Amino acid sequence: MRAIIGIGNPGSSYQFNKHNAGFLLVDYFAELNSINFIPSKYSYYQATGTINQAGYVLIKPTTYVNKSGIAAAELVENFNFSRDDLLIVCDDVYLDIGSFKVKLSGGDGGHNGLGSIIYHLNTIDFSRIKIGAGRSTEEKKLTDHVLSDFSDAEKSLLTNVFKNSGVLFKEFIIFFTVSMLEANIKLVNDEKEK
Repeated sequence: MRAIIGIGNPGSSYQFNKHNAGFLLVDYFAELNSINFIPSKYSYYQATGTINQAGYVLIKPTTYVNKSGIAAAELVENFNFSRDDLLIVCDDVYLDIGSFKVKLSGGDGGHNGLGSIIYHLNTIDFSRIKIGAGRSTEEKKLTDHVLSDFSDAEKSLLTNVFKNSGVLFKEFIIFFTVSMLEANIKLVNDEKEK
């Protein structure tokens, strides 16, 4: 069983915020696979499914971005997930909108949600997909930027990001090894350059 945790803020007013890129991607994957999110007794919504007999659960914390680690810790502690079973999805203001990056470990890069997960799991060693949220202008504070909605033009740029990330999700769920995920990083980057 694999777990994919999208980072975002709950509530319709945040739905299309740049900070909700993680939620948007797991929502996309859930819809693609005809599964629905339901409340759990823990600090997250969950959607479960199988691909080629491999089970997975998609997670959307209800704790708001800055406390995402609470939900991640509950998941790990109550269902015996290891860090190798986890894939975290979040926004990244250092990446242009329409781009994404896969990392197999590392610091929080200034992202409070990732920082919370690192703190609560006491490790930096988990895989993550970072979705470009673009940089804020000097006139706009970082908080205002990440809590602003993607424009229609920006949403269209996310389409390929979501499709390529969906491929990575499937590989993670069915075959996950570090080398397999690294191979898919190269595959996706090669496709983007064509």
